[in-house]
This record gives sequence, C-alpha cells and structure tokens, in this order.
Amino acid sequence: MFVTLSNKIKSNKMGDPYILMLVALAVLAVVDLVVGVSNDAVNFLNSAIGSKAISVRNIMIIASIGVFMGAITSSGMMEVARKGIFNPNMFMFQDIMFIFMAVMITDILLLDIFNSLGMPTSTTVSIVFELLGAAVCISLLKISANDSESFNDLWSYINHETATKIIFGILLSVVVAFSVGAIVQFFSRLIYSFNFEKRATYINALFGGFAITAITYFIIIKGMKGTPFYKDVKHLIEGNTIAIIAGSFAAWSLISQLLIKVFKINILKLIIGVGTFSLAMAFSGNDLVNFVGVPIAAWNSYQAWEVSGLAADAFSMGVLAKKVPSNVWLLLIAGGIMVVTLWTSSKAQNVIKTGIDLSRQGEGHEKFQPNPLSRVVVRVAMGLNSVISYIIPKPTLAFVNSKFEKPVISLPKDKTYELPAFDLIRASVNLIVAGILISIATSMKLPLSTTYVTFMVAMGTSLADRAWGRESAVYRVAGVLNVIGGWFLTAITAFLAAALVAYLISWDMVMIPILLAIVAILIGRNTLIHRKKTKEVKKQQFIERADLITINGVIEESADHISEVATRVNKLYTNVVNDLANHDLNKLRKTDKHVEKLNDEIDGLKDGVFYFIKSLDETSVQASKFYIEVLGYLQDVAQSISYISRASYKHVNNNHKNLKKGQLKDLKSIDNQLSSLLVKINEIFKNRTFDDLDNVLIEKQALLVDVSNSIEKQVARIRTDETSPKNTTLYFSVLLETKDLIGALMSLLQTYEEFYLNTKQVK
Repeated sequence: MFVTLSNKIKSNKMGDPYILMLVALAVLAVVDLVVGVSNDAVNFLNSAIGSKAISVRNIMIIASIGVFMGAITSSGMMEVARKGIFNPNMFMFQDIMFIFMAVMITDILLLDIFNSLGMPTSTTVSIVFELLGAAVCISLLKISANDSESFNDLWSYINHETATKIIFGILLSVVVAFSVGAIVQFFSRLIYSFNFEKRATYINALFGGFAITAITYFIIIKGMKGTPFYKDVKHLIEGNTIAIIAGSFAAWSLISQLLIKVFKINILKLIIGVGTFSLAMAFSGNDLVNFVGVPIAAWNSYQAWEVSGLAADAFSMGVLAKKVPSNVWLLLIAGGIMVVTLWTSSKAQNVIKTGIDLSRQGEGHEKFQPNPLSRVVVRVAMGLNSVISYIIPKPTLAFVNSKFEKPVISLPKDKTYELPAFDLIRASVNLIVAGILISIATSMKLPLSTTYVTFMVAMGTSLADRAWGRESAVYRVAGVLNVIGGWFLTAITAFLAAALVAYLISWDMVMIPILLAIVAILIGRNTLIHRKKTKEVKKQQFIERADLITINGVIEESADHISEVATRVNKLYTNVVNDLANHDLNKLRKTDKHVEKLNDEIDGLKDGVFYFIKSLDETSVQASKFYIEVLGYLQDVAQSISYISRASYKHVNNNHKNLKKGQLKDLKSIDNQLSSLLVKINEIFKNRTFDDLDNVLIEKQALLVDVSNSIEKQVARIRTDETSPKNTTLYFSVLLETKDLIGALMSLLQTYEEFYLNTKQVK
C-alpha cells in the first residue's frame, strides 16, 4: 500500500487531492495505532502483572507474539469499517473519502483529548460511533440536496440493523462481562478456596484442561475463520465441534496432569501465560480494525474509483459491499507498530495501575473519590447481602464463607510490597473469561470493546472474590462508575465530533489541512502535558510504604514534607498578595487550583498514616505520635493558605473594590517577612541543619507583632478613612489566617525540635 502510494504521488505530482487524502490517512493510521494502543492495549497485561505469576519481561514477550498472531486473524473484521455501519452503494467515492477522513481525524483528536484528561476510553466504541456520526452527517447533506428525498430516507443510507446490532453488542458486553466474570470467579473460589496449592492434582488438571480447551478452541479455531487459509481446514472443523471440544478437553487434562505430576509445573501459571497470549491475540484480532480498517477501506475505494473513469461525485461505492481480502503483510506491519508501542509507551504503567488498584485484594491508596451514586450502590448492595445472608441456611453460609477466608502470609515488613494484588485463581479467570468473550465476538464479526470486556471481567471477579470490603467498596465503585461514565461520553462525543468534522470537510476541502494541523498541535501538546505529569508524579510522595522505616526514617520523611510545603506555601502566599494587588482574577483562579492540589496531597499523606505506622521497624508510640502531629500542623498550614486564596478569589470574582494602598503595603511587608521565614525553614529541613531551628522560632515573634499591628492599623482606618466593608472583611480574614498559618508553622517547628533533641539524647 505504502509503495503504491509513493508511486502514485510521483506520477500525479501531488495534483490528485484524493492521493493526498490517502497519504494523510496512512499517516493518521500510524498515529492512531500509537495513541490508541497507549490508551487501552495494555488491558490484557493487568492480570498477569497483578498476580506476579510471570516476570514482566516474559509477559511482554508472550503478549507480543499474541498480537502478531491476532493481526493475521483480524482480516474478517475489516468488513465492519467497509459496510458495517452504512450502505456503501448509497454513497459516491467523494462521500466515502469525506467520511473516512472525518473518522480518522476525529479518532485521533478524541483519543488525544481523553488521554490529556486522563480518562479511559474504548477505541472500538470511538470508531463505531465516529463512522455512524460521519455517515449520518453526509447522508443528511445528500438528502437536503435532493428534493425527492426526506428525513425518513436516512435509514436507506445507514445500515441501521447492523449498526444497532454492533451498538447493542458493545453495551451488552458491559453486563455480560461483569456477570460472567463474577459467576465464574465465585464457583472457581468455591472449588479452590484461597489454599489452591492444597487441592488435589486432578482438580488442577481438570481446571487446566477446561481453561486451555476453551482458549484453543475459541482463539485458534474460531480465529482462523477470518484468515485466507481457513478453507484448507474447513472440512475438518465444521460439523465436528463437539468432538473437537471433547477431545481437546481430554487431551489437555492429561497433559496438565503430566505437567503437574512429572514436571512439577504450576498449571495456573501456565494458564496465565496461555491466557495472556490468547487475550493479546483476541485484542489484536478485534481492535486492529479500529486503527487500520478505515485507511484500508479508503485505499480499496480509491483503487475501484481510479479504474472507473468516472468523476469522484458520480462513482457509486457499492464495490465496498463485496468481500475484499486484506493484505497480510500490511496487517503484520500494523501489528509490529502495536508491539513496539506496548514496549515503549510510558502511559502503559498508568493504565495498568488503574486496573490493578480497582481490583486488588488488599487495601491501599484509593485513586477515586466517592460520589453520591457510589454510596447508594454500596448501601443497596449491603442491604441485599443482608437479605441473602438471612435466607441462606447458616451451615451453607458458613461453608461458603470458609472458602473465602484469606490465608495469613507471614512476610517481613520490608517485603510486604512483594505480595501480588490478587492470586493466580483470579488472574486465570480474568484471562480465560475475557479471552473467550472477545473471541466469540470476533468470530461473529461484532467489534466488542476489549476495554469494556477486560475491565468489567476484572471488576466482576473482584466483587465475587470479596476484594471490595467495607473500607474500599465506596471508592472502588466510584472508580468503576467514573470509567463507565467516560465510556458513554466517548460514544456521544465521537458521534457529534465526527459529524462536525465531516460537515467541515464537505463544506470545503481546505479544512482538511487545517484539521490535520490541529491534530499535530494537539498531539504535541498532549506529549508535553504527559511528560510534565510524569515528572510531577515522580515528585509526589505517597505514604503507602513498601520499605522498612526507622525512627531516623521518620525524621527524614517528615523533613522532606516540611521542606516541600514551606517552598510551595511561600510561592502561593506571594502569588495571592500580588494577584490581589493587581486584581487579577485569572491568576487567582490558577493559584487557587494549586492550593487545592496542595491540600489534596496532604490529605493523601494523612490517608497513608496507617501504612506508615504499620511499616515502622518497631512499635514506637513516640515516633508515630510525632508523625501524626507533623501532618496535622501541615494540614493546618495548607488550610490557612487555602482560606486566604479562596477569600481573595471570591472577592475579586464578585468585582468588589480593590484593597487600599496602605492595606496592600502592609500585606506586602508581611509577605516579605513570611517569605524570608519560609526560605529559612526550607533550607533547614532540606539541608538537615536542625540546630538552626531556634533562630527561626525567635524571628516568628517579630512577624506576629507586625500582623497584630496591621490589624490595629485597619481598625484605625475604619474610624478615620473611607473604606469598604467588603475590603475590611477580606483584609481581616487574610491577616487572621496569616496569624494562624504562622502559629501552625511555629508549633510544627517546636514539635520537630523537641523530637529531634530527644532522639539525639537517646543515641
């Protein structure tokens, strides 16, 4: 395709606009592969990495092979991009090119925006709804230009039966994947419990036989239907389904028993390896069309139009309704790009972490905040659980509960991070169920969302495995609801955006280079934003500890926090004073966001107190108490600067009068003194020169005196000068909160000095 395009460009000397569009589509396909795979392709890695059954390197190798194999089997799915959503015979070549161009531009823009927002999305949902939106737009334009047609004729343009089937399949995948995952995991846990190592070998062998049989049938046999060489083995497969399944089950069960007894192989690890391969293969076979299906269909359209000799707006695209075999080499190139992206994408770790955090067995830092809906869902679930517990006989309930009792694993405190997020049983179920569901959909030509299936299966197994306890349920449910909400937003946005882009392109083709320029700018911007966020994440300090902490470690840890907070509060306070003096609403808004971020980070530190104390190398009440007090004072400081920032922003946003020159002068003087104090605090804790704390404590008294004097000055102004009540309220609020801020800082320093001196004496 690329070689032919190159020759076409030379022969046409760039005069054919459709050649240029094909070149743009080819480039967009590569970009879409990179951007899209970075967003959701790593979903099939979650189970293997979360269970720590196999090394990350080996997991990536297995997944890469699966992607290549899936690329070969994806040819059948190309029909969705060609005729699944619309009736091609109703469109001219020019219309088709407009639709395809709009879809690819929109897809990259949409994925870029969602990536920038940190929202998970589905490439399958986006491409389906983009095709639908662009096709509907072009159809309406054609109908409006034809006096003999009305709005009711839209359904002759849109393949609404197939489109409805596809959309229903996508939405149904959420419910089916969650339900099937939960049911299979529940019965798997009843069979295995959490002490699966103690199960009889024949149980493991039968489980291995079932798992590998399901994988081999649906991935290998069903997947072959989309390949050119299926006809060579068609007579051996069709009509022999039951015999193939029964024979495979018997064979794989015997092989599993042999591997367990003779070679001492953990069959669950083998299942996870094979399952990762199968899910990677299913992903590639199902999702490759999302990235290259449209450009390939555009190339096929161009080839048919070129030999016709007709004008672009006169050549009907009924040819797209015919089956056209895809180039295997082209698919493999696309698969290669996907593999390279998997290995090199820095966004992969974030995607993996989100999925693992929502499904992990233990407690930890929760990424999502609860919302009213998540609270209602949890309360309803607790009510239903109470009813079920009341109905089920107590002996049965006791038996079931015994299967879900988690074993106590004795590990040194500094090794607790080595514990997997979930065990091998759940990882196996995740992979098997997701692989089978996606494979069935692929064989039926239904573009089931890989993201939907893998995510919802993992959530269903987590629920069935009782990973969502009273401490974490409201956060986990909120996370699931946020992700699902993002999926619905993807569908709506994809439809409307593609329709808009298609309209702009049909209005004037000059919009194509403009839109392509926007794509390039946004991708560049997204890259810069991602790099910035990556650097910020590295700087963030979470107290969900993985290493052993000594008392000296407590001092070091808290010193880093104090140094960081002092630096940021210094900058934030100065920004508020300056922005208030300039009456700059935009800068005050930005400062308020930074203040909110500081508060959130300190709240995160407080949320991690449990893990911090648990990680201490000894039961030191003094060290624990000290650390809690430090975080409390830091929170007081953050709340004071937050109130100052919020009050200032509200004042300017309400268009109240600016502060008087005398008031601003006093505030600037206080800011200079406070800044000097905070700089010294930062240097002391950064350089660990704690013996200098006395000097800082002495200086604070002069600053407090200045703040009190400023309050007295304002009282005098009220009696003598013309002043605004709103200004007075703001000014007093800023001064009083500044006083509280200084007080919290000094209490913090005194507490730190006392603990430091006591620690030195003990040594």
